[in-house]
Amino acid sequence: MGFSVKLAPGVRVRVSSHGVRAGVGPRIARVHVGTGRTGFSSGVGPFSVYGAVGGKRRRTSNRKSGGRSSGRPTGAALERQAAAARRAQAEADKAREAQRLAATFQEIISLHRHDFPPVERPVAPMPQLPDPNAVREWHEKNALRGVGMFSRARRAAARQYAAQAAQAELNDRWRRAQAEQAQAQQELDKQWARLTGNDPDTVLATLAEAFEDNEAPAAPVGIDGAELSLIVLVPGEAAVPDRLPGTTQAGNLTLRKLPKGERSALYMLLIAGYVLVTLREAFAVAPGVDAARVIAVRRTAPDIYGRSALDCMVAGRWTRTAFNGVRWADADASNILAGTATELVLNEKRGQILPVDLCTEPEIRDLLATMDTTDPVTED
Repeated sequence: MGFSVKLAPGVRVRVSSHGVRAGVGPRIARVHVGTGRTGFSSGVGPFSVYGAVGGKRRRTSNRKSGGRSSGRPTGAALERQAAAARRAQAEADKAREAQRLAATFQEIISLHRHDFPPVERPVAPMPQLPDPNAVREWHEKNALRGVGMFSRARRAAARQYAAQAAQAELNDRWRRAQAEQAQAQQELDKQWARLTGNDPDTVLATLAEAFEDNEAPAAPVGIDGAELSLIVLVPGEAAVPDRLPGTTQAGNLTLRKLPKGERSALYMLLIAGYVLVTLREAFAVAPGVDAARVIAVRRTAPDIYGRSALDCMVAGRWTRTAFNGVRWADADASNILAGTATELVLNEKRGQILPVDLCTEPEIRDLLATMDTTDPVTED
């Protein structure tokens, strides 16, 4: 609210809630004084321009601070900021942990789906041959050495001789390359015949090399005809996380405790996945093997002397043909393991997988008794 009064030509006083202010002078060049900063305005017709006179005015705070003003944050404000930062860091850590857990569970669920292309008869490569143009240029350069520029007949004869010599060298190089390739192919064919014929040394060495980079250590321990025997070392139940990422009803991220039953089922999937992926790789790299017996073992906790034994978690026999047509992308590892086995030894109670009682499996017991638990094959 406010009002203005014209006191004289060119002099007008304006009263408002901000104070009293007077304008002196014609509209085209008027000076404004009073409350606030001194200003100057200029206007013609319906337009006017206003500008302050003098330096920038310092703003004053209207807040009371007991006689003192300070731009520093209070202790309470600093604590609130620190608490907010801690909450943000905790949420970021939780998000990263949820991402890690999700990746771990995905690997457990899809472990058995790793595919291995079957090996094929190797073909020896042709040894590298020289560039024909480079050979011809070298012979021509040597043939023309010492021949005059204007000795046309001699130069033509030299070029003809160089072309014949270059072609003879290329033919000789080709024959020697073919002979080297044939010799190398003979060696490869012998190796291939030993592999497909299930020569024990060849098959076991090939499988040992293939298993070197496996996450679950595995080792071939024997072959009888077309049947292979394998040992697979599986991790303990601690390999399955005890928390699962999820969301609350409000949509917030949470890491809930994994129920014992669900964790046991995931551990069974993990063991089955390791067995199946080992079998798939064995059948892929040993084309002469028709069946495989697998014993999946787990290390026990060290005793008072620091020695550990091996628990048998799963044992069974699987054939190559049983894997034909399996829907690896759809079925879970536990169902495939049980559905494709011709023999299966498994101790499962109330959804929990337990070590096999070897009192009823003397062959497995005797085999494990001969194994050295410090062997690199069984190292974690």
